[in-house]
Amino acid sequence: MERIAMSQEERDWLSWLKRAKDGVVTQRYAAEQMGVTDRWVRKLLAQMDKKGDAVVVHGLRGRASNRKIDQAVQHQAMKILQRPEWHDFGPTFASEQLAKRHSIEVSKETVRSWMMAAGLWKSRPRRLLQRHPWRARRAGCGELVQWDTSTHDWLEGRGEARYLVRLIDDATSRSWGRFVVRDGTRENMAVLWEYIERHGRPVEVYTDRHAMFAVMERADESKQQRRQADRLTQIGRALRELGIGWIAAYSPQAKGRVERSFGTDQDRLVKLLRLAKIGDLAAANEFLEKEYWPEWNEHFALPLSSVTDLHRPLSQEADLAGSLSHVEQRVIGNDYTFCFAGRRYQIARAAVQAGMKRQSLRVELHLDGTLKVRYEGHYVDIQECGDKPAASTKPARPTRKDHNAGGKSVWMRGFFDRPGPALWQAIQSSHARF
Repeated sequence: MERIAMSQEERDWLSWLKRAKDGVVTQRYAAEQMGVTDRWVRKLLAQMDKKGDAVVVHGLRGRASNRKIDQAVQHQAMKILQRPEWHDFGPTFASEQLAKRHSIEVSKETVRSWMMAAGLWKSRPRRLLQRHPWRARRAGCGELVQWDTSTHDWLEGRGEARYLVRLIDDATSRSWGRFVVRDGTRENMAVLWEYIERHGRPVEVYTDRHAMFAVMERADESKQQRRQADRLTQIGRALRELGIGWIAAYSPQAKGRVERSFGTDQDRLVKLLRLAKIGDLAAANEFLEKEYWPEWNEHFALPLSSVTDLHRPLSQEADLAGSLSHVEQRVIGNDYTFCFAGRRYQIARAAVQAGMKRQSLRVELHLDGTLKVRYEGHYVDIQECGDKPAASTKPARPTRKDHNAGGKSVWMRGFFDRPGPALWQAIQSSHARF
């Protein structure tokens, strides 16, 4: 049987369909998560017996839409709309006049998108009549996870633990987190890594608009232009690759569950750490893992038996280490080298392929400081220019794919009580927020 190549979104669709078929969630809830109607979910479920998993793969994949507007028509319409006499036309009137005067039959919504992309029209969002309305808990565990950092003198001067990165489930208040030396991308990615290994992928995360999560808006850019630019932070890119949604909070009150939990932590946790006479970061994190979080989840969290667990396991194709890393694109030079973080690297002779020159290369700086590169989806060997070729060693052990099997990554031992590797320090310095 031919294996079907699916995107992460299609695999997530298949997961929701199977949950709906097994009665774990309702068809309406599955439709909401998939972004389709209830009727479409019923139709897909009816076709699953015949098509199997391929039911989520669109039959027109790879084919151009029959309704696609020719680029020449769009160019002609935009040339007309940019004339001085058309400067105050709205999308609806512009659509009518294009059809009447120039025989360009285009809907008003298509004209609106063209004008917004060109900066000729700005949308006017509606204002909310009520600010910070009360919001009920989500229905399922892992449906929404609030993610934030609290800055506090947790050890009362006895150590370096000043930042507590915490993830709290919206439905049950079950929590997980770590003390870190700094509130940076590397540390937050590591906390998310541990959360995914323990529980699986949440459906969505809810964070503030810190520079780690959101790209600053440009003053001369419309919302349509920002949407088309699709600029992401490193964490935003990682969430997208892992199929985890992201919601931005526009006020502390919006993510009140995690904000209120920090108030409890700054009272209870500080006293517990003092009683335990903990004075260093490693001991504080051990206390969190073995004592504080189990106690919190027992006393303050709702039982898991009262809700449905909507966490999703990682697929076999997912690469957690590659996604949760600092990723940049580089162009391969004519001498099969590239630069990264002020250093030049050479692609190994055995990995050189025809047509590689001037092509894009994905550079991944993993959380443990390992630098790896991918060309056309496959890792290739590299070495820093000037270094001698590494001596032959035994084949490396295959990468673990069962991240949700209950074990912990070996490299995570001592991660939160040691400084970042040299390359990560260089990256953090160059991306420091002033």
